[in-house]
Amino acid sequence: MSFYAKLMRAIMTTEIKTVPIPRKGVDYRGKIVLAPMVRSGELPSRLLALHYGADLVWGPETVDRSMIGTTRRYNPETGTIDWTRKPSQGSKIPPGAEVKDSIIYRVHPEKEAGRLIFQIGTSNPDTAVQAARLVAPDVAGIDVNAGCPKPFSTHDGMGAALLRTPDKLCAILEALVANIVPEFEIGISVKIRILETAEKTEALVRRLVATGITGLTVHCRTTPMRPREQAIRGQLRMIAGVCREAGVACVMNGDVGSRDEALKLIEEYGVDGAMIATQAEKNPSCFRPKADGGHLPWADVVKQYMLYALEVENRFGNTKFMLTQMIPGKAPVFREISACKSYTRTCEMLGLDDLAERAREVDLSLDIDPDNTRKKKNNKFNTTALAASGQTAKSRIVESANKKNLSDRGIQILSEAPAGEAATALA
Repeated sequence: MSFYAKLMRAIMTTEIKTVPIPRKGVDYRGKIVLAPMVRSGELPSRLLALHYGADLVWGPETVDRSMIGTTRRYNPETGTIDWTRKPSQGSKIPPGAEVKDSIIYRVHPEKEAGRLIFQIGTSNPDTAVQAARLVAPDVAGIDVNAGCPKPFSTHDGMGAALLRTPDKLCAILEALVANIVPEFEIGISVKIRILETAEKTEALVRRLVATGITGLTVHCRTTPMRPREQAIRGQLRMIAGVCREAGVACVMNGDVGSRDEALKLIEEYGVDGAMIATQAEKNPSCFRPKADGGHLPWADVVKQYMLYALEVENRFGNTKFMLTQMIPGKAPVFREISACKSYTRTCEMLGLDDLAERAREVDLSLDIDPDNTRKKKNNKFNTTALAASGQTAKSRIVESANKKNLSDRGIQILSEAPAGEAATALA
């Protein structure tokens, strides 16, 4: 019997107190999961993680206010469910111009069924419930983000800022448990970071597990810590123990590099599951057990990612970002991919000739020029490049030709203006 099978058998046969798991929800125990990551948690990345063996996947943090007011639509072209809304660009949109809807969230109802957790960014119980109601029928759980340290989250009292307002955090969880669980029969969970002392962390965790949640994920870093700093696991056994007393599943996060490593950490620290972030961003085949081959070469992973990205017509900017995470920086093709502006060119650079036809279809569907042949609005010479190549004199001539006269720039020249007035006119 494999180590994984023995561990799962021990978990299932040991008498453990557990809170009831709602009928359509999922138990986090015994699961190795994909962490919620902005940009790296979009649909193709989640499908790739599931493909390589992730048990559950978290979507990227989605702010409650961005979901409120969206329209839920089934997209027959991609087989996805999309929540969309008109972009709020104000005066940038010309009168009468056709404006495409922005996709706020997207799921694959077939491939993610029962395995997708929606992570919500919120600082208000009422808006949290409003947003959760929109997506709850299509996910296996709602997770509250109380661990993101980045300013775009914390500036409005969300993310890790909630660790400093435990009354508000508990109120949010209690509102979701009271309103979402009975209506949609899925579980509510929360993701936190450790606090400065074990005593503070324990006090917080005891309050959280009493709100009715089914799972708690702890990132083993404090709010000021960054991913390059080593995770701190000294509080982990205590947190796992508090969760176990309440019957709440405890998932660890922080410096987990593979499925095999995750299983060892689960046994060592007595937690119920583990979450992989950075390594899954670089190579999602980290979810494969070593017995099945473990990590795959990046080229194999990238091709599978491209298949999913094309299938769901993923936003090209996001696809390009993910490729630059998965392709090693020293690989000759890395720089070429960084310069690509279409799926067609990307497949060409990667040597994926069998995907060329589909890539062109997706480019046209997304209003991308497959061959990058559209003329730029301002086709100037690159004077910096000319100077760098030793053509300094030519660069000066070109730079001079590119400059407009002041009158061409709409600046009125006052022939006898005082110095102060002239300066104002040129400001």
